[in-house]
This record gives sequence, C-alpha cells and structure tokens, in this order.
Amino acid sequence: MTSQLTLTESGPAAGRPVLVLHGGGGPLTVAPVAEHFAATAHALLPTHPGWNGAPRPADLTTVGDLAAAYLRLLRERRLSDVLVVGSSLGGWIGAELAAADTEGLISGLVLVNAVGIEVDGEPVRDFFSLDARGVAEHAYHDSERFYVDPATFPAERVAGIQANMAALRVFSGGPAMSDPTLRARLAAVTVPTLVVWGESDGIVTPAYGKAFAAAFPDARFATVPEAGHLPHLEQPTRTFALLDAFAAETGRH
Repeated sequence: MTSQLTLTESGPAAGRPVLVLHGGGGPLTVAPVAEHFAATAHALLPTHPGWNGAPRPADLTTVGDLAAAYLRLLRERRLSDVLVVGSSLGGWIGAELAAADTEGLISGLVLVNAVGIEVDGEPVRDFFSLDARGVAEHAYHDSERFYVDPATFPAERVAGIQANMAALRVFSGGPAMSDPTLRARLAAVTVPTLVVWGESDGIVTPAYGKAFAAAFPDARFATVPEAGHLPHLEQPTRTFALLDAFAAETGRH
C-alpha cells in the first residue's frame, strides 16, 4: 500500500523527518509548512489517496485507514524522531497516527485547527453546506483576501475541487467530521503535543481546540490572532514561530 502513496519530499535527507498532513483543501494548503521545515529538516508531504487524482484503493475509507498507511510508511522507511504536523483533517489523521504509534516513532505532534473529536456544544460546522463565499467567511479572518469566485475557475479546477470534496466526504463520514471514540483514546498518547488554533476560525472554534488539547496527557494550546482555519496561510510568521519552538523542544538529536 505504501508504494502507492503519492509523496513529495524536500530538505536534507539526514534532517529530522517532518510529516505534513493536509486537510480537505489538498496539499497546496500546507505546502508552505513543508517548505518552511525543508530549510533544516526532511519534509514529507503526502497527497492523501483520493485527492488531486491520487489513487484511492477501495478498502481505504476511514481516517484510521489513512493513519495506518502513514504509520506503515514510517516503519518501512525506518524513520524515527518524526514530527507530525496536521492541518484540519490532517490533524485528525495525525491524532490517529499518534494513538497507533506503539513503537515511539513519533516524537512530536502538532495539530493545527484539527477536527476529529466530539465536543458538546461546539460542533464542527457543516463544511459541505457552504458555498465558496461561505467557506471564505468561516475559514478566514480576512475573507476578502482569500475569497476567489469559482466562476473564474477553469473546468478542470472545478472538477478537481469536486473530487477532493468527494474524498473528504468518504474519509470524514460527512458533516460531523468526527470519530466518537477518538477523544477517549487520546489519553494514551504520551508524545508531546502542540495544538495551534487561529482565533477567528468559524469552522472549528477555539473552545473546540482547547477541548482537543485537554484530551492529551502532554499538550499545550496556543492561539494565533487575526487568523482563521489555516493560520499558517494568514499569519505564517506567528504560526511558524510556534512550530519552530516546539520542534526545537521535541527533537531527539
């Protein structure tokens, strides 16, 4: 299975492995994170099966399946001291990956505006019900800066977005964007964890993020002002400062 994974690698081969996991918008949404780490580390940026034309085997249908595939990748590549950074759905995959890592291959976990758990009174907004304007207004602090009228897109891009949304629906299970068993299982994750949240996120609230952080035995919660669901795009300097400090604390070498 891992031989079928679509993977982009950058940075020094001898550097600390940093696995960067994208959300529903695809790998472009986290490419700046991988590029940032590639200056000093070995960044691995997969395209999840089903996104951007990457093949998805019929038996790969859950976030747990994705996490298992990436754990096999780490094992087969003999990677250790891995820093996992996951955005949105990628954070959910990262949490599952850390929960399944019984060999201690991962030495740090970063969740950026992640989904995946259930929090009473703080439901994940139904992303599938939003049009492009609605996505911009809920996902960004500065929606005007990031909104693009889809009527201006070529047909291929529209088809690609639709295919990505179809893949997101398969893995997320629909609008709930959660696994009711995940929150309790995070109590067994002992790896240091940083939960980063854009303060203006209208998809998943900071209160949801605080509950996510509280589910881990060793996690801290940090907010990024003037940023929404993708703080690394809206406020890269502030976000990367948090990630760099955490990476320096958790690296074993």
